[in-house]
Amino acid sequence: MPGLDVDAWAARFAVLSDSTRLSLVIDMHEHPRSTVAELAKRAGITENAASQSLRALRDLGWVRAEKSGRTVHYEVVHDAIAHRILHDIVGVTHADGTHPVTVD
Repeated sequence: MPGLDVDAWAARFAVLSDSTRLSLVIDMHEHPRSTVAELAKRAGITENAASQSLRALRDLGWVRAEKSGRTVHYEVVHDAIAHRILHDIVGVTHADGTHPVTVD
């Protein structure tokens, strides 16, 4: 298909196929700059499981990590595609009401 990067789209949707990764992405969208411990606790998983999923998310370009002293903070990379997938397909909203999900 000319102009369509099928492999890139498949990689994006691979994130959504794993419930742990999807939960972490949604949580980071709601709580930017979370630590592994915070993410693991809210997701009800071990820190090791969270770290493995975060590594995969970083490799796929969905998440970025920023080190502050000895602490690493994680957040969703808000490129236009990831943000639209979260809002338009998954139905995630912001706590402050911005980017409301529209239903046709």
